[in-house]
Amino acid sequence: MSPSRTAAFFDLDKTIIAKSSTLAFGKPFYDGGLLNRRAVLRSAYANFMFSLSGADHDQLEKMRAYLTQMVTGWEVEVVRQSVAETLHTIIDPIVFEEAVTLIEQHQAAGRDVIIVSASGIEVVEPIGAMLGVDHVIATTLVAEEGRYTGEVDFYAYGPNKAVAMRRLAQDRGYDLSESFAYSDSETDVPMLEAVGHPFAVNPDKSLRKLAGENGWPILVFARPVALRRRLGLDTKVGKAAAAAVVAGAVSAVAASVVSRRKRGND
Repeated sequence: MSPSRTAAFFDLDKTIIAKSSTLAFGKPFYDGGLLNRRAVLRSAYANFMFSLSGADHDQLEKMRAYLTQMVTGWEVEVVRQSVAETLHTIIDPIVFEEAVTLIEQHQAAGRDVIIVSASGIEVVEPIGAMLGVDHVIATTLVAEEGRYTGEVDFYAYGPNKAVAMRRLAQDRGYDLSESFAYSDSETDVPMLEAVGHPFAVNPDKSLRKLAGENGWPILVFARPVALRRRLGLDTKVGKAAAAAVVAGAVSAVAASVVSRRKRGND
């Protein structure tokens, strides 16, 4: 009998990276003409509060509603371009070294690694590519004619994370009872309960209590590291990071060329 296929599921914010992935892009979105100064200041304040104490269910719901309303009418391609051009400036310095090590260990053991995040797919997919993971589960917004409508197609939050994990496990043949999951938040308890090996990472107060009651190991990630300096290019994650750097550079050059052409035609 062949061994079962297993996976490792990682929350993103405060588990792999030290900040909120969505809020971290406030300035690039402002520079791209997507946000006004007031919105940037608000996202910066929210990011600061998030980094201090995390966010409970009500705070996350308010932030979700605010962000969904804010992006209505945005061009999808402009968002993707803003993320691609600034990915390594924004995300690279705040990746936890302990998380990268764990990702490498799971991959070396033959497990697929999946990021499961409530942030938008346009933000999570490039981060996943940078880290060399196998798949991402993220929030998807409805877009028509290249612009966001303000409607949510799938909200990767709370119980929905576990639903998506089970669906992916069925599609890919993962044995969830032998799989792993990592998160910092009480809102991700359904995600942790979906696997046989749950871990609380930098847990908030409620999750720390639940982890103690359930005997879940508690991990402390405390060393943000510049990813490109941390990784050797001979590793899977290192090669993915290098490829993402090249892709980001190509995107930036292309955007610069387009910008110059537009100015030349004005």
